Amino acid sequence: MAPAEQDALAVREQLFHERVRECIICTLVFASLYILCHFIITHFKKHTDFTAVHDDEDAAVNRIALGLCTFTLAVALGAVLLLPFSIISNEVLLSFPQNYYIQWLNGSLVHGLWNLVFLFSNLSLVFLMPFAYFFTESEGFAGSKKGIMARVYETSVVLLLLTLLVLGMVWVASAIVSNDAASRQSLYDLWEYYLPYLYSCISLFGVLLLLLCTPFGLSTMFTVTGKLLVKPRLLEDLDEQLSCTRLEEAAVSRRISSGKASCWLNLNVELLREQFFAIRSKRRKLELRHQASPWQRNLGYPLAMLGLLALTGISVLIVCFHVLELLLDDAAMPRGIQDACLGQVSFSIFGSFGAALQVVLIFYLMVSSVVGFYSSPLFTRLLPERQDTPLTKIIGNCVSLLVLSSALPVFSRTLGITRFDLLGDFGRFNWLGNFYIVFLYNMGFAGLTTLCLVKKVSWAVQAELIRAFGLHKLPLPVTRSRPRSKPC
Repeated sequence: MAPAEQDALAVREQLFHERVRECIICTLVFASLYILCHFIITHFKKHTDFTAVHDDEDAAVNRIALGLCTFTLAVALGAVLLLPFSIISNEVLLSFPQNYYIQWLNGSLVHGLWNLVFLFSNLSLVFLMPFAYFFTESEGFAGSKKGIMARVYETSVVLLLLTLLVLGMVWVASAIVSNDAASRQSLYDLWEYYLPYLYSCISLFGVLLLLLCTPFGLSTMFTVTGKLLVKPRLLEDLDEQLSCTRLEEAAVSRRISSGKASCWLNLNVELLREQFFAIRSKRRKLELRHQASPWQRNLGYPLAMLGLLALTGISVLIVCFHVLELLLDDAAMPRGIQDACLGQVSFSIFGSFGAALQVVLIFYLMVSSVVGFYSSPLFTRLLPERQDTPLTKIIGNCVSLLVLSSALPVFSRTLGITRFDLLGDFGRFNWLGNFYIVFLYNMGFAGLTTLCLVKKVSWAVQAELIRAFGLHKLPLPVTRSRPRSKPC
């Protein structure tokens, strides 16, 4: 064999091994995410929906739908980790360029992960989640033999009709937006034009949803953190709350005992028991918080509040600086690339520290958006409950989290949180090149976040000062209006 042929064979063999290695890594990563999401959904699902006591067929259908929900939630978690993993990989390759043990961490692997997340997110959002919902609601066509396959046939037909309806709406919308006569006459460019147009609309909806939920979540994070941590004694009197809860628990317990002993009292014992268990749970939580150490009480809460305030302020400052960059430099616009050139230059002017800060801000914004989503009045009913969440609500939560997480890379790049350009099909969205949309989006985020933060902090400081000085215990002044004298 000639040396040239041996070199070509060696190159093909190396490419084959690299591709196999990438497939193994992607499979292991997704399997880990799937197992984690399975435990998360199992923690919230309603066990009565999956038991075969009443109907074995319904239980099997619910288990299939639960597997699709787990797959969707794993894709959503992968979309959240996509941009931080890319930034960390670039910094690792910059720090150890010639290390043998991290040669598997290359641009081809990162680019493949971006493409897989994009493919699976759209597959889950367009096909798997609608199929799971219709599959749980289907019963089979009238006159057909009952069974799982009858439900599969009905679900497939309904999903096909829904797909035709959505594609028709996309075709009409694209024909209205663009004045091209060819787009009105044929559907031959389904894969190259209409599906990317549909993905662009879905991503725009997700980014707009993040714009509304994230500023509200940033302000709500202070309230959520205050409930989880133990406040200093100046801001919270746990002794008084604990004594009141114990007295309330004892009073409800006496009412339950008196209701059992006497047949003359008309009491709802079941309602009283639920109230008693709720008060007992509250009392136990207060006792755990009362046992907190002075360091945790006097140092943990102020540091957490300062950390949240610092992260929120840094996010707003970065967005304001990005607005100035948009006015002065066209390179600040988000754009997509097809080749991931990792290990050449850092994506932050502060080096590794700036990259770590970008990762922290991305996770912080994602958590804030989820908190804002579930705290908003429109989506409060979707909040899952432990061991009591029906399957339809699980499907709704998976779809909502997938929409938010799949828009996170575009959201972070549009706001200038990171300089990492969008890889693969994430950068093919039509609206990314529109300067006015990007500029107004940055201005809206900065304005809404500042407004929500100022309003929340001002009200919180006022309430805490009133509670600290005991002014909330004072009786409200009663103004007595004098009766008007009747005219003579």
